[in-house]
Amino acid sequence: MMDPKEIKKMVKEGYTEIARTGLPCCPTSNSCCDLSGIAEDISREVGYSDKDLEESPEGANLGLGCGNPTALASLKLGETVLDLGSGAGFDCFLAAARVGKEGKVIGVDMTPDMIDKATENASKGDYTNVEFRLGDIEDLPVTDNSIDVVISNCVINLSPSKDKVFREIFRVLKEGGRFIISDIALLSPIPDRIRESAEAYISCISGAILKKDYLAIIKRSGFADIEIIEETTYPFDLIVAMISPDEMSSILKDMNLSMEEAEEMTGSVVSIEVGGTKPSLSSM
Repeated sequence: MMDPKEIKKMVKEGYTEIARTGLPCCPTSNSCCDLSGIAEDISREVGYSDKDLEESPEGANLGLGCGNPTALASLKLGETVLDLGSGAGFDCFLAAARVGKEGKVIGVDMTPDMIDKATENASKGDYTNVEFRLGDIEDLPVTDNSIDVVISNCVINLSPSKDKVFREIFRVLKEGGRFIISDIALLSPIPDRIRESAEAYISCISGAILKKDYLAIIKRSGFADIEIIEETTYPFDLIVAMISPDEMSSILKDMNLSMEEAEEMTGSVVSIEVGGTKPSLSSM
């Protein structure tokens, strides 16, 4: 079992490098995977439209998502939206267009370099209704009962304290507020060798938990109307792309697996779009 503090340190270092280079990186080898030019292809594969890609400032889309939560959130003019793990701001900017000048979008990220990059992107795109705050998703820098909609894209799986994250989501949402989250979950356990890989963790695999456990955490946090809106097998080629060839070769060798067998194993990795609401006091 990896130490939670070490996990957070590893994730922060990995995403700092991504912010600085614009490329998903391989933290254990201090090198970056060559994904330049394919961020848009990855985003299309997980549900973004060409219009989504055209709307956002250059450099905002790093191809790190596993779904498109803004497409399913049914955002309305004037709403206040919170994005957990906002990165370079891609989903925040899409949300900003939907809530309009009357609304507000807050992005929270624990990586100073990502906050700087997102703030720069907001300035380039003249997004006056978006702000970015440095903070942990387990301890959000957001006041109680102040948010209409929480979104997040392939981030909560990285947290070693998912219970805390959903309790924080519950805290900041207004009564009747809702969340729509894209994330990675498992249909069956993955081997320890994958779970203990730093690169697999950064690529959202190792931090994933069983889907039934994920839903149980949400229910324990107090939410109602919990629903998996969409579920798709996470594309194996995206998993491979996020792990360096040397690390992938080492993993396969240690597990005595061929690439074909590994692809079959990762069929248990799914991308889910899950939603829920914070009940009003009168209904609790």
